[in-house]
Amino acid sequence: MAMQANTMTVPFGAVAVLRAVNVFQSAVEAVRDWNNQRQTLKALSGLSDHQLADIGLNRGDLI
Repeated sequence: MAMQANTMTVPFGAVAVLRAVNVFQSAVEAVRDWNNQRQTLKALSGLSDHQLADIGLNRGDLI
């Protein structure tokens, strides 16, 4: 299969829009990750010390 060089130009401002979308997407992912971590910590904090030990954790690991 032969390769053809990509010489197509993009509309003015397309790169700037793509970068803005990527920044927004990164921010959304960061908030999603933070919320998942917060929910996990909240759920683990509700467990007893014995339950935490069953899964190999202790209270100090939750910080």
